[in-house]
Amino acid sequence: MLFNRSRLLFTALLFTLLPVPTLAADLATLQTATDTIWLVSAGALVFLMQAGFALLESGMARAKNTVNVLMKNYTDVCFGSIAFFVVGYGLMFGSNPSGWFGEDRFLLLGGEHLDYSLLFFQTMFAATAATIVSGAMAERTRYRGYIIGSVFIMGLIYPIFGAWAWGSLYSGNGWLKGLGFIDFAGSTVVHSVGAWCALAGVLVVGPRLGRFGPDGRPRHIPGHNLTLVALGGFILWFGWFGFNGGSTAKAEAGIGLIVLNTHLAAASGVAGAAFTLLLLRRPLLASMLVNGSLGGLVGITAGAASMSPMFAIVTGLLAGAVVIISGELLLSLRIDDVVGAIPVHGFCGVWGTLAAGMFVDGRLFDPQQMLVQVIGVAAAFLWSFPVAYLLFQAIAKLGGLRCSTRDEQQGLDYAEHYELAYPEFQQQPLHPAIVGAAGDRAAREERHVERV
Repeated sequence: MLFNRSRLLFTALLFTLLPVPTLAADLATLQTATDTIWLVSAGALVFLMQAGFALLESGMARAKNTVNVLMKNYTDVCFGSIAFFVVGYGLMFGSNPSGWFGEDRFLLLGGEHLDYSLLFFQTMFAATAATIVSGAMAERTRYRGYIIGSVFIMGLIYPIFGAWAWGSLYSGNGWLKGLGFIDFAGSTVVHSVGAWCALAGVLVVGPRLGRFGPDGRPRHIPGHNLTLVALGGFILWFGWFGFNGGSTAKAEAGIGLIVLNTHLAAASGVAGAAFTLLLLRRPLLASMLVNGSLGGLVGITAGAASMSPMFAIVTGLLAGAVVIISGELLLSLRIDDVVGAIPVHGFCGVWGTLAAGMFVDGRLFDPQQMLVQVIGVAAAFLWSFPVAYLLFQAIAKLGGLRCSTRDEQQGLDYAEHYELAYPEFQQQPLHPAIVGAAGDRAAREERHVERV
């Protein structure tokens, strides 16, 4: 005991002997290093969410499309990251005197140490917005057309709205940020924008073959592996602690409240989805409950730092109900969303953004704040949906968006990637007519004629 007291006194004496400016500089350096470690670690967690999306989406798709779904999730972040580095980050976070878009920091010219960490973290957010589209348009969208769309989403559509709500990190403010719009980690900026792009893509590409009968009634097309769905849901839940917690952009005590709210909302989302299914006398499908948790996570993302845990539970409960009800709405409109991305990310993103304005700790149900939230939600839709619709229409006309009927029936693994996810169980041979270069050319010409 005496030794510990002596050591503390000796340490205090050493600090008193240090010049004050030197001590302040050392503390500032330590804080910067700590912030960097937290931000990079959180960004890595968000990157792990790509694996969660890949597992969940491939599990909800049929076995014959597994490779196609996996490759879309694996490579959209690759091509999109380059686009975000070249132009997206500058548009979103560069100096923004107009309030509409950034005008510098393209290629991160003139960047410093913390800029690199912020770019890394925000690249993962941009990738999330693009990946949302993949699941909704699965099983009938050509790989090349999807990748082109994801590059434009990460390089243009997402950054422009992000500049309105979150810009700038250097000088100026986005016009929506100037109004006091609350979207802490992106219920609208990331998730709703991605979902509205997905809605545009789904409307352009159309439903899968056989998804709706002649009378318009939906036919159930089950996914092939619920184990992958559940595992993907767990990984997304885990990664979301970095998604929301890392949005502080620094290591601070408030992270505890943020990750607690995140977890409570996800758990409540499952409960809300289960209660709604029971009220509708529907079976408690595993895929619906997993989506309920994701809806709760999307819902809390906007207000994770500004509401109490009790209201985080309320937000999650209602988000779970929104997932089920909005999914039924889409089916009644004959909109085919394979994984339920639009209900989870779009409708729950809207609800979460409104909840962030309603449940501000200390300012409950502030009408002015609620009006700003409505403006932000509307602006996100009015920007992202029309631009994405034109983008996918252009891809459909110029490069091809929907695969041929034959390719859809055979499966896009076979048609586009020349490999199968489960070769031991899928008996279909890999392009048996292809023998050498001549056979390869003939087969490609035959498939090209069919598409034309």
